[in-house]
Parts: sequence; structure tokens; C-alpha cells
Amino acid sequence: MGWIITILVGALCGWLASLIMKTDAQQGAVANILIGIVGSILAQFLFGNMLNIGGEAAGNGFSFWSIVWGVVGSVVLIAILKALRVLR
Repeated sequence: MGWIITILVGALCGWLASLIMKTDAQQGAVANILIGIVGSILAQFLFGNMLNIGGEAAGNGFSFWSIVWGVVGSVVLIAILKALRVLR
């Protein structure tokens, strides 16, 4: 059951981040899921317990704040990917 929740939350985070970064038309559902999951891991790595808001650290469980941190990490990931694409 944990993997299903991870995929659903990853899809939500990736989709929201792609809307924010205006890359939704370029990405499909699988890319949104992968970006959401990797973005959540990135947020946990970058922010960890540094910004423990609402009692939830980045990437800890399923809550409003874990979705917020997942979106933040996904936006950072998309920005990094866009920058690498420009350099190429």
C-alpha cells in the first residue's frame, strides 16, 4: 500500500510542480510521477529537518506539508533540468 501512496503523491507533486514551472505540456504522467518522487527525495535531502513546519519534516509520511515539500523539491528539480537543457 505504501508504494501506491508514494506513486499517487509523486504524481500530485510532479503535476503541481509542472503547472508552476509551465512544463505540463512537455511532460506525461510517468514524467510527473518520477519528478514528484525524485523531487520529494531532493526536498528531504536539501531541507530535511531544517524547516520543520507543522511538526512535519520534508518527506516524512503523508500530510499537507509532505506534499508542499514534494512540490518545492519538484520545482527545484525542474529548474535544474531546465538549466541543464539550456546549457546543452
